[in-house]
Amino acid sequence: MLASFLLSLREGLEAALIVGIVLGAVRKIQRPELKSTVWGGALSAAAISFMVALILYGVGASLEGATEQIFEGITMFLAASVLTWMIFWMARQARTIKSELESDVRQAVTRTGGSALFLLAFLAVLREGVELALFLTATTFTTNARQTLLGAGLGLVAAVLLGWLLFATTVRLDLRKFFLVTGALLILFAAGLVAHGVHEFNEVGWIPPIVEHVWDTNALLDENGTAGLLLKALFGYNGNPSLTEVLAYLAYFVGIGVGLLRSRVGIPSVQRA
Repeated sequence: MLASFLLSLREGLEAALIVGIVLGAVRKIQRPELKSTVWGGALSAAAISFMVALILYGVGASLEGATEQIFEGITMFLAASVLTWMIFWMARQARTIKSELESDVRQAVTRTGGSALFLLAFLAVLREGVELALFLTATTFTTNARQTLLGAGLGLVAAVLLGWLLFATTVRLDLRKFFLVTGALLILFAAGLVAHGVHEFNEVGWIPPIVEHVWDTNALLDENGTAGLLLKALFGYNGNPSLTEVLAYLAYFVGIGVGLLRSRVGIPSVQRA
């Protein structure tokens, strides 16, 4: 539940910030009648994202045996890839996202009016929503659907409340620290997804384990116990991983570390709202 809560909070707050920035830009250009257009685009994207989540979950639940393991492995790798892209994107764009969105709003209203503004809000929220749908599907494989939905619901509610407080009151969240912490957690979560994907491919024989069990810590921390399941959902904990799982986990950290250093940026940060 904690994994889905954190992911939903992160994605939901990003979507709330984007919608808030767009609404603020509409207010600046004194076009209040366009607020309904922004909300229409955002809510339409949210509805489609929900349907995507249902489809992904339905497909996964209908599979069995090796086909299910292959689907889970592919979903894990896709989710890890999207998470990695998001980390780098936020690191590059966070400091200028507000000014760029406000500029896009002015151009959209000047050129084509409401239709372009609808599309701007729709695409911004759809990206966050589809990403979240993919993440939650991957999370469901490491926990159960009920806990995933509960965590996701609580995370989205918290994101909406935080977004509203940021733009409707004088409350100012330190977004730089928020995204610093959640960005670090996303890296750990993505590494766990990669390792879990390798585990699924070990099961079907697509990736050789090399060494079946490098160690076994289940006697100390059972992967099927409460704490073990929590660590599994958050960071891909496996009490008796194969050598390729361990190598994949470490390789991910090395890869993203080198990537962030080469791009000369740190963990994602944003300007204050």
